[in-house]
Amino acid sequence: MTGQAPDTGSATDGRLSFREKAGYALGDSASNFYWKTFEFFIIFFYTDVFGISAAAVGTMMLVTRVVDAVADPLMGMVADRTRTRWGHFRPYLIWFSVPLAAAGVLTFTTPNLAPGGKVAYAYVTYCLLMILYTAVNIPYSALLGVMTPNSKERTSLASYRFVGAFSVAVVVQYCTPSLAQWFGMAPALRAQQSFLSHPIGWTRWVLSKEFLALPSDPARGWQFTMVLYGILAVLLFLLCFLTTRERVAPPANQGADFKGDLKALLGSRSFVVMLAVCVVMITSFVLKGSVSAYYFKYFVHRNDLLGPFLVSNALAFLGAVMLAPALAKRFDKKALFMASIGIGGAVIAGFWFAGPGDIPAMFLLQIASSFIIGFNSPLLWAMFADTADDAEWRTGRRNTGLVFASAIFGTKIGLAMGAWVTGIILTAFGYVANVEQTARSLTGIRLSMSFIPAALLVAAALMMKAYPLDDATMVRIEQDLKGRKS
Repeated sequence: MTGQAPDTGSATDGRLSFREKAGYALGDSASNFYWKTFEFFIIFFYTDVFGISAAAVGTMMLVTRVVDAVADPLMGMVADRTRTRWGHFRPYLIWFSVPLAAAGVLTFTTPNLAPGGKVAYAYVTYCLLMILYTAVNIPYSALLGVMTPNSKERTSLASYRFVGAFSVAVVVQYCTPSLAQWFGMAPALRAQQSFLSHPIGWTRWVLSKEFLALPSDPARGWQFTMVLYGILAVLLFLLCFLTTRERVAPPANQGADFKGDLKALLGSRSFVVMLAVCVVMITSFVLKGSVSAYYFKYFVHRNDLLGPFLVSNALAFLGAVMLAPALAKRFDKKALFMASIGIGGAVIAGFWFAGPGDIPAMFLLQIASSFIIGFNSPLLWAMFADTADDAEWRTGRRNTGLVFASAIFGTKIGLAMGAWVTGIILTAFGYVANVEQTARSLTGIRLSMSFIPAALLVAAALMMKAYPLDDATMVRIEQDLKGRKS
């Protein structure tokens, strides 16, 4: 694609305005209408609403990553080579947001098919959804690396991004079960449960056991919930496009060499370590997040607490993200990242000791672990941007899109691994949907909420010891790159 160079806009010493940072954050707000639904609800939807087995879901999540193995780096390569008057990456926010919304609705539509037909439909629609998510989210993520050359400012920008992300995560985690319930009701019954019918305490009412026990068609409810999320996501992607600018361009004489760029990337210790840590970390998050619905439905026997429990996670993450820039100024990013996931993982292990009636302890563990782990979110993406600088410093070539494409691929591998591990554990421990669970099945659910994700996070923290780009190194790289271009 050809066109003008990216709009350089204006940024003194790489500093960005509040408006632009907030605008960039809206892109991750939009993305999280999908990502948080994947992380917390899609396995539950497939097993308890769509009607396929946990093992089939886990296998599908893993097998469909073969498509991503091709689509993600290809998308990064295409985005790097896109030339428009709006830049390399911003146009994708408007080109593919509507198709993404349509694919989200199709994925959460339950057709009247035989079991084999349902599995085939799930494979096709989920693959389509993830390809379109790739087409939007890889350029969006790469945009962070080209809005400013300032490493510290990127950490701030990433923090704004995750404020946007976890603000929507609060909505998705808190409201999704109740929205699916409400949209699934017959029109007459739904009208009786509207805000106008319950103006005082309506939010509390729609999260109550009594509301969740009302007659509802879950298949229709999930479908219309995704219609709503799709409309909101499209609007937020548009606002993100309108308020951001690209400023960091690749070297003027850089030609196309995808094979060489990929080889150089895989030869970068900083990138390989970050990718491996990302996969292990996301696997842990998805495992614990996915099993939460089963934990409250079958172990705690309080479906009405799932929304508040999940939203406590998002609010704790949000609080940590808002503090992360200040901490990153005082502490080395690598050290802070290791402490965050290592200590947070150890706290998660405490869920094993909570009984069905220990509700306050569950919430305390959730809030404490999420707050401690939450510092890693902006650091992770700022450090991936640093690996792009490191690659340019070592090789003389800049491929921000490919770096973030590979990073997004890592998160999706983590998503797939988390779903696959969840399916394997549930199946191995004898889980059967919509029946009273055996003691053995409950043991598998409890392990998936505690020791298994805890062990994965501690392992990820130890792996970070091999990451070579501390803050002092990044200052030297930044200065050298600036000197080359001046």
